[in-house]
Amino acid sequence: MKQIYQLIVALIFLTISINGYSQSVETQVKPESDAQSPQLSDSIKINPSGLNFNDNIDTILSDKLDSMMHTWYVENSFPVDSLNAAYAADSTLEALPDSIYVQRLQSLDSYIPLPYNDMVKKLINFYFNRRKGMVSIMMGLSNYYFPLFEETLAKYDLPAELKYLPIIESALNPKIVSKAGASGLWQFMYGTGKMYGLEVNSYIDERNDPIKSTDAAARYLRDLYAIYGDWHVVIAAYNCGPGNINKAVRRSGGKQSYWEIYAQLPKETRGYIPVFIAANYVMNYAKEHRIVGARPNFNFLTDTIIVTSYLHFEQISNVLNIPVQEIRQLNPQYKRDIIPAKADKELVLKLPIDKISPFIDAQNQIFALDRDKYFPDNQLVPIKDDRGYRYADTGGKRKIYYTVRTGDKPNSIAAKYNITAGDIGEWNHLKHNRIKVGQRLIIYVDPKQQKTLATKELEPKEKTVAAVKNEVAKETSTTSNNGFTYYTVRSGDNLNKIAKQFTGVTDTELKAINNIKNEKNLVIGQKLKIPTKS
Repeated sequence: MKQIYQLIVALIFLTISINGYSQSVETQVKPESDAQSPQLSDSIKINPSGLNFNDNIDTILSDKLDSMMHTWYVENSFPVDSLNAAYAADSTLEALPDSIYVQRLQSLDSYIPLPYNDMVKKLINFYFNRRKGMVSIMMGLSNYYFPLFEETLAKYDLPAELKYLPIIESALNPKIVSKAGASGLWQFMYGTGKMYGLEVNSYIDERNDPIKSTDAAARYLRDLYAIYGDWHVVIAAYNCGPGNINKAVRRSGGKQSYWEIYAQLPKETRGYIPVFIAANYVMNYAKEHRIVGARPNFNFLTDTIIVTSYLHFEQISNVLNIPVQEIRQLNPQYKRDIIPAKADKELVLKLPIDKISPFIDAQNQIFALDRDKYFPDNQLVPIKDDRGYRYADTGGKRKIYYTVRTGDKPNSIAAKYNITAGDIGEWNHLKHNRIKVGQRLIIYVDPKQQKTLATKELEPKEKTVAAVKNEVAKETSTTSNNGFTYYTVRSGDNLNKIAKQFTGVTDTELKAINNIKNEKNLVIGQKLKIPTKS
C-alpha cells in the first residue's frame, strides 16, 4: 500500500512539473560556477564563512515584505495609531553574540533542523533592525492564524515549525498576490491550488480561505515529504516547485541534500532555508528584542454559519451592524463581497462569535433585505467594483472563441451573443473595450443559444492570402496622383512586413524613399510613401 501511495504522489508531481506549476517562484535555474556550495554548521558549531552572500537575500526579502505589508488587508486590519507606532519602531539594535543565537535556536527543540550561520544571523538582524514594525504586525496576526495552522499540521502529523512558512510566503496576509500569480497565506499558484481541491472562479478564490488553503498546504507538504524525505528540501520545493528541485539534483550529480544542491537552486530559494530559520527565531524571541505584537482590530473569537443561498456582505452589515470591511477580513476567499451559495452548494460565512446568534435569529430578514437590488430574480448579475469594473457570471455557460473582423466593435459582438460589451471586456481583460482585427476573444454563451448560433455563419469564409493582403492595403493606405501610395504604420509593423503587402516593393526601397536610417524608429501612425508598380 505504501508503494502505491508513493507512486501516486510521484505521478502528481510529475504532472505539476510538466504543466509548469510551482509555489510562489517559478524561476529558470542556471548553473552558477562562481557560487560556492555552502557548508552549514550544526546548531552548536558556527560556520560564519560557509555561505555565499552575493545573493542579497535581505534585499529580496525587503522588497517582498514591503509588497506584502502595504495592502488593503493590513492597513484595514489594524488601528491607524497601532500601524503608525509599528512602522515608526524600526530602529537599529545591537546584535547579540553568536552563542546566544545558537543557544536560543537549540532550545526550540525543533523537529526540523535549525542550524545557525552568518546568513541566518544577517536575516535575524534584518527583521529586528529594518523591519521591526512588520514583525510587530505579523506577531499580532499570528495570534489569530497560528492556532489554525497548528491544528491542521497536527492532523496530518507534520512538524509544527511549518507554521512559520506563511511568515515568509505571505507575512500572514491572506489577500496577497505575488507577481507570479501565487495567492493567499500559503501562496498557492492557480494550478497547484486546483490540484489540491481549491476552487477559483469569478466570485471565490479558496487560495485565500485560511482554513481550506491551510489544509491543502498541509497535504501538499506531506506529499513533498513522501518524495524527498528531507524537510529542508521539502521547504525549498514548496518555494520554487519540485521541477526546479529535480533540475538542481540532476545538475549536482544526483546529490539530495539542500546544502549540496544549494548552488543550483533559484536565487530566492537559496536563501529560503536561512529565512525560514530566521523566521523561527524571530517569532519565538521577538519579546526578548523588545518587540510587542500589534493587535488587529477584528475579532479573534469567531464561528461559522453554513449559507445555502446568495448573500451579499452589505445585507449582513446592515442588519447586524457589523462593518463590511470586518466581514471581508474574516472571509477573504470571497472576491466580490458576495457569497454565491446555493442549495446544492453550501458555503461558509465566518462571523464574530457574538454575531452568530443574532444572525440565526434574523437570517430571514438578512436574506430578504434589498433582495431585488443585490440579486434580481434571485440571480447573480454582473456588478461593478469601486473602480467601475464589472464582474460577469460564467456559471453554466460554454466557452467559445470569436475572431475580430473588420468593422467589429464590442457592442456589435455582444449583441450577437446576447451579452454585454462589459462581459467581453472582463473576460478578455480589455482596456477601455479596445479590440483589433484578428484578435481572438473569449465568449461565454448559453448552451441553448449556442445551438441556435451554430446554424448561422459566425465566421467569414477563408480568404486567399492575396485577398487578405489586398484588404489590408486598402484599409491602411490611400493612393495619390504622384505615383505613390501612402501607408499608415500600425502596431507590429516593420519595413519587410509592409513591403510584402505591395507588389514589387522591397524594404530597401521603402527605406530609401522615406529616408529611414533605422527602421526600429518606426512610429505607429507614421505615413510611409509606397511606390506604385504595375
